[in-house]
Amino acid sequence: MPEIPRGNRVRELRKQARLTQAELGAAVGVSRQSIVSTEKGDYAPSVYLALRLARTLGTTVEGLFPLTPEGPQ
Repeated sequence: MPEIPRGNRVRELRKQARLTQAELGAAVGVSRQSIVSTEKGDYAPSVYLALRLARTLGTTVEGLFPLTPEGPQ
């Protein structure tokens, strides 16, 4: 089974939205540390958290968490 890339666009889109990790965490109902771990690829968010992150950052779940290093296909 191929390994799923750990990269995501949470940090990039959070910075574009001019939000701190703490502000994004508060907006989606998790701790700053959860945002840190998600941005680093150490934590895979639940579907519900991924949807809240996408909505808050103005994108889709697929836009935040591409399945290939090049981005969504």
